[in-house]
Amino acid sequence: MDRRDFIKLTAISGTSATLASCGNPEHQLIRFVPDEDLVPGVAEWKPSVCPACSAGCAVNVRVMDADVETVRNGQAGVVAMSVAKKLEGLAKDPISQGGLCARGQASIQITYHPDRITQPMKRSGPRGSGLFTPVSWDEAIGELASRLDALAAAGDQKSLAYITRPRRSRRLALAAEFLGRFGAPAPIVFEVMGDDVVRRANAISFGRHQLPTIDLARSRFVISFGADFLGTWNSPVAQSVAYGVMRQGQTKQRGKLVQIESRMSLTGANADEWLPAKPGTEGVVALGLAHVIAANKLRPAAGGRAAAAIDGWSSGLADYAPARVEQLTAVAAKRLERLARELAEFRPAVAIVGGAPAGHTNGLFTVLAVNALNELVGAVEQPGGLFFTPGVEPAGVSAALLQNLSAKVLLLDDANPMFGAPKSMKVREALDKVPFIASVGSFIDDTSVLADLILPDHSFLESWVDTSPESGAIEAVKTVAGPVMKPIHQTRATADVLIEVAGKLKSPIALPWKNAEEVAKSDVGNGLQAVPRDGLKPVPYKFVDATFDGDAAQFPFHFLPYKSLQFGDGSTAHLPWLQEMPDPLTSAMWSSWVEINPQTAERLQIAQGDLVEITSTQGSLRAPAMIFPGIAPDVVAMPVGNGHEVFTRYASGRGVNPMTIIAPVSEADTGSLAWAATRVKIARAGGDDRRLIMFAGELREHPHEGERR
Repeated sequence: MDRRDFIKLTAISGTSATLASCGNPEHQLIRFVPDEDLVPGVAEWKPSVCPACSAGCAVNVRVMDADVETVRNGQAGVVAMSVAKKLEGLAKDPISQGGLCARGQASIQITYHPDRITQPMKRSGPRGSGLFTPVSWDEAIGELASRLDALAAAGDQKSLAYITRPRRSRRLALAAEFLGRFGAPAPIVFEVMGDDVVRRANAISFGRHQLPTIDLARSRFVISFGADFLGTWNSPVAQSVAYGVMRQGQTKQRGKLVQIESRMSLTGANADEWLPAKPGTEGVVALGLAHVIAANKLRPAAGGRAAAAIDGWSSGLADYAPARVEQLTAVAAKRLERLARELAEFRPAVAIVGGAPAGHTNGLFTVLAVNALNELVGAVEQPGGLFFTPGVEPAGVSAALLQNLSAKVLLLDDANPMFGAPKSMKVREALDKVPFIASVGSFIDDTSVLADLILPDHSFLESWVDTSPESGAIEAVKTVAGPVMKPIHQTRATADVLIEVAGKLKSPIALPWKNAEEVAKSDVGNGLQAVPRDGLKPVPYKFVDATFDGDAAQFPFHFLPYKSLQFGDGSTAHLPWLQEMPDPLTSAMWSSWVEINPQTAERLQIAQGDLVEITSTQGSLRAPAMIFPGIAPDVVAMPVGNGHEVFTRYASGRGVNPMTIIAPVSEADTGSLAWAATRVKIARAGGDDRRLIMFAGELREHPHEGERR
C-alpha cells in the first residue's frame, strides 16, 4: 500500500496525531494544525493566470477546503486548508473569454503532482545523476549569492547567464532588471519551434516585432499557411472563440477557412479546403494569389511597407503567374486562381502564417510574402484582418545564443533546452562547461537534473501572477491576480528569491520592488531593449529555394516535427491527464508515433503499429507507425512532447523525442533553427514491438491483454 492510498483509507483525527504507515515505522504522517479558518463544503472562485503556454489566458479557480499532503521541515503529513479544486476560463477576460484548453485544465495537477520538488536541494552526486540533498532556504540563497559575489569580485559579471521559458509577465522584467544592474547579459528566452521568424518579418512589414492578433470573428474568408491557430499556434483559446463566431455567419454567410500545410493539423481538419504545397514553397503560393488579384485588378494596388519588402511587386509579380506557381508548389493553377478570386471577393479576408512554413531556411521570405498579401487585400489594422496588441515589448534575446553559451554561473528559469534543442546544437556539452547551475523550476527535468542547486518555485496557484499577452486581443490586456491558496510545501516565489539574493550580495542590487506582489502589480518598463517600431527598413526579398539537410536520393522524406495539442513544446508531458488524453486526429495516447501517408506505407510495406526507424544525417529513432491520410506522400511527421529522459514518473522514458534528429540548419536572416529543414529515410525496424497505444484499445500496449487463455 502506498502513501496516497494510506491517506485515502485511514481516518485521521486530532491536531498532532502521529500515524504509522501500515506498520512501517520509517513512513510516518502527521496532521498539521490548519493555517486558516475553514468553512467546510463552501466553495469560492478566485482569478489566476494559466501557465501552460505564453498566451496568457486568465482562469477562474474553484477553491474549497480539503486535506492535502505536504512536507514541512522534512516531515510528511496532511493539513486541512483551502485549495484549488477546478480551473475554468474567466468569462470577463478578453483573451480566454471563459474558455480554457485541455492543457489549461490539466495545469491544476502541477500543484498536487507527487514528484513536485518540495524544498531546496543541493547536488550530492555526479552532475546528471539526479542525486540531491535537501538544504535550508538560507543555505540555498547564501550559496547562490556567494557564486554571484565571486563573479563580481573578478569583474566577470558578464559570465552570468539566465535562460527562461517564454513569458509575458513582470517576472521576466524582474530578471532583466536584476541582470542589467548586476552587469550580466539580458535573459535568453528558449522556445521550442519558436516564432522569431514571424516577429522579425512583422517588424520589417509593419514595424511591429510581435505576433499578430487575428480578428477572426469579423472575417469572412481566412487562408492559413501552416498556422495551427485552433490547436497550438499563438493564442489558441482566443482564436478558437473568435473562429466559432466567424463560422456562425455574422453576415448571414458562414466564414470560409482554407488551410495550406503538408500535414493536417487540428485547424486543417476544421477547414473547408485543405491542400498541401511542397515544403518551403508556401510563400510562392501567397504571391501567386497576389499576382492573380493584382493582374485582374480585383483589389486596389498595394504600395505600402509590406509590398516594398517583396522583390518584383512593383512590376506585377510576373514570376508568380499561376502556371509557374503550379510547377514550383504542386498547387493547381486553376485552384490558385479560384482561391485568389474568393480571397478578393469575400471581404473582409485575412491570411495567417506560422508553424512549418516559417521553420524552413527561407521562412522569412514566406512570412513577408503573406504579409504583403494581407496588405493587398486590405487586412492590416482593419476589421476582420490582423492587428497588433499595443504596448508589447520584445520578450528577450534569441535562444540561438545557446550554441555559444560560455557562462560560469547559469540560472535556469523553468526552461528545458536539453529536451527542446536538437542534439546537433550540443547543449549538453555547453552546460557541462558551466561550473555552477541553479534551477528555479518545480520539477526535475532533462535540464535541471544537471543543476547544482534547485530553488523550487511556488506553483501559479500559490503565487502572485500577472500577464500582458502579446496577442489575442485588439486592445492591451493586463491581468494581475494574487495567490488562490497557500503554499503546500517549502517553496518560494522566484520573484521573492531573486529580490532576496539581490539584497544579500556584498554589493547589494537595489531593485524597484520589495516582493513578488509589487513585481506583479508594477507597470514600469521591462528593462529589455525594444526593437524600434520603424527602425527596420524593408529591402526587396526574392524567393530562394528552401534548402534541406540530407541528400534527397538517400533521405527521400521531409521530416516534420509538430507541437502536440497535449504537450505543446513538451513542458506539460508530466501531467497524467494529458498523457491519457487521446490525440484528436489519431486517437493515440501515452506514446509517440510516426505519421505516414497510406500510399507511402503500402509501398514500404509498413502496417499500422509496425515499429519503424527514422534516420537523418544526425541520427535515428524508433517509434510505431501511424497510417495517416492527412499527410503528403513525401512527408513523415511526429508529435513533440514525449521522449524525456528525466521528467517525473509520468513522462520519463516514455516515447521518443523527434527534435533529437533535427539538423543544425538555420534561417539565414534571424539565425533561428530551421526545424522543418531536415530530410529522413524510413524503414521497418523488425520485431514485434507494438508500442502504439490507441483510445478504446485499437492497439494495446500488451497485445494479449484481455484474451482468453
